Amino acid sequence: MMNEDHVNDIIQRWLDTPEEDLKPENYQQFKDFGSACLTEGDSAQLLKFLQDEKKQGIVKSMGYVLMAPLVNEVVQKEKSLDHCQAAITHLTRTCSPNKLMHSLLELIEDIDPGAISETILTLVPHLQTVLLQLDDNKAACVGLALTALQKQLSRLPVPYTQQQEEADEYGLCRCYNALAVSIKPFIEEMKRKNENCNTTSEDEELRTELLKFCMRSLREPLLEADLNRDRKSSLWLFATEIMVTLPAIQESLSELLFFSTLKKSTQTDNSQSKESRACLAYLLFVQLITIDSFPAVFSPVFVLQCNMEYIDQLLTSKNESYLLKGLALYAKSLESVQDNRLPVSLLELKSFYSVPQNLRHVLTDCPMQHVRESGLQVLQLFINKLDVEAKHKFFRCMLKTSNHAGVESYIVKNTRNQVEFSMKPGNANEWFLGEEFLSLLGLVLYLPQGAETDLLNSMDRIMESLNLLRYILIRDRELRRTTGVWEELCRLKDEYLKMLRVCISISRGYYSAELKALREDQKLKAKEARDAARSTRLVKSITVQHQKVSNMSPQVQHQVLQSALVTFDLMESLIVRIEEITEEKLKIPN
Repeated sequence: MMNEDHVNDIIQRWLDTPEEDLKPENYQQFKDFGSACLTEGDSAQLLKFLQDEKKQGIVKSMGYVLMAPLVNEVVQKEKSLDHCQAAITHLTRTCSPNKLMHSLLELIEDIDPGAISETILTLVPHLQTVLLQLDDNKAACVGLALTALQKQLSRLPVPYTQQQEEADEYGLCRCYNALAVSIKPFIEEMKRKNENCNTTSEDEELRTELLKFCMRSLREPLLEADLNRDRKSSLWLFATEIMVTLPAIQESLSELLFFSTLKKSTQTDNSQSKESRACLAYLLFVQLITIDSFPAVFSPVFVLQCNMEYIDQLLTSKNESYLLKGLALYAKSLESVQDNRLPVSLLELKSFYSVPQNLRHVLTDCPMQHVRESGLQVLQLFINKLDVEAKHKFFRCMLKTSNHAGVESYIVKNTRNQVEFSMKPGNANEWFLGEEFLSLLGLVLYLPQGAETDLLNSMDRIMESLNLLRYILIRDRELRRTTGVWEELCRLKDEYLKMLRVCISISRGYYSAELKALREDQKLKAKEARDAARSTRLVKSITVQHQKVSNMSPQVQHQVLQSALVTFDLMESLIVRIEEITEEKLKIPN
């Protein structure tokens, strides 16, 4: 460090120089002086200097440049240093709030990636003090600070499991709870001014900045977090703070969720804004946070209709947390609707088309079994809520667009259930018993590639279609009552069974040939192995030139081929049974 006389000379020059005449090199010298004290462990001496009554002029003018060295000194130590904390506190009370604000924003921007949470936790209380002292541009500075802090926190991983959240290894949970505490004075200020009906344009700007903070928080970290109202975790408590803050700053939850398009958006990215509102809907309707204060005037169908936009947004994601929240919101929105009440007109809405399509992708493409199982439960719940005409239209749409035998088989199974329901007294309708049913049945009794259809991939759908056909033929009385329906049904049946028989014959011949070739190949390998065992030569490996099937072992290949042949036999037995029922019905007079 510089010798004491030289330091005293510099300090004296600072004292003798008016603030407006101080040059950049003077500020740098002041920062170097403070940093040198900290490097040599003289934090107590630095604090004494900063608190010296005679030095308050230069401390007020230049002290803000020491914020970064002091904060970094606190962060780098295993425990907080009282002298450094006291020095920071003194600076926040002495220096110009505007200059301190500029220094703190630079410090946030330049945070060490390895010490993000430690730095933020050290900064936030002092940042709050500085912000509260501001007179001009307070709202803008609050916005800048919160945005900068959240930008840095976005670099930290969001804990997903309970164990990760409890450990809070990266400090994200503690940081967000500290932010929630830091904005409370500004929320209280807003509440007081709203009560007194004494708000200004500056207050409106502050309200907007607090709203932006809440919306960003909903998207990250809350949308990615595992939230459970039975486990009051730190992020769940933060979610509660956000949900309470919104009404406190005069933001109606119903307006944000249901009428947001009528208001000027506070987000530049519409998809991000939608994700934030999707999380808001999830917290309200699934986690039931602040649900008691939510207006009860909205009908369940209206709530579902509005929430479909958010469900659609969540189900387009590949993120597990997004998908689970989307499915949970979908289920909760449907549960309040009475069965068989959703009209067909809703299916004309874009979201009522895209949500089931996204759900189909979840069922067919998602690698996580528990997500697929949840998706299947929600699909059934949605089907249960549709009225008969809507079910008819939905089934037709899914059969035309799904291109997945598993989904199609599920739709055919539901078609059979609906036919059975329609045959009960008082439930008769044209959509599943009359002429309209024929258009749906035509899609059910359909082989997409004709005689070349892959029966193994389409097995589930074909078996359900045959079961539906058998059921209709057994319970034929209701369908015979409508002129022309039964005749057309029989024509569809005959064409389908004829094509299916051809398909089975071709497939059986192919798989039988493959099975025979596999057995011969195994015999050849066994003979070669015996010959090699008798040979006196050392043979390291045997290369089989002719290998027709993939990477499956011969045992697995054999099982697959044998299973295929059994499946074809099962299909054919069902066809035979259907034809027997048809012949029996012909003997019975109408």
